[in-house]
Amino acid sequence: NSMATEAMLKGGAPAAATGENPVIVNAAKADVIAGPMGIIAANALLGEVTPAMALAISESPALKVLIPVNRCGIFAAGTEDKTPSQYIESAVRKIAEVCR
Repeated sequence: NSMATEAMLKGGAPAAATGENPVIVNAAKADVIAGPMGIIAANALLGEVTPAMALAISESPALKVLIPVNRCGIFAAGTEDKTPSQYIESAVRKIAEVCR
């Protein structure tokens, strides 16, 4: 996670943070939260998502744009058989539509 944070800063992000508390604090302030479906499930993503993080994201008033990766013991019925890249493209389109 710290490497991803460093990459975001190098890529031009004005600020970045790593860990549970930044997720909890910023989920309440966000307009849009995007990520794999596991971000709303406690202990998902190999334990990376803590129960407090999943709760903060789930309770956030932000629009959640979730990418179905069919891992973490979660299967999204009705999803199409697409590549992760195709799902990400769809998520980006939705976020762009909402942010207009």
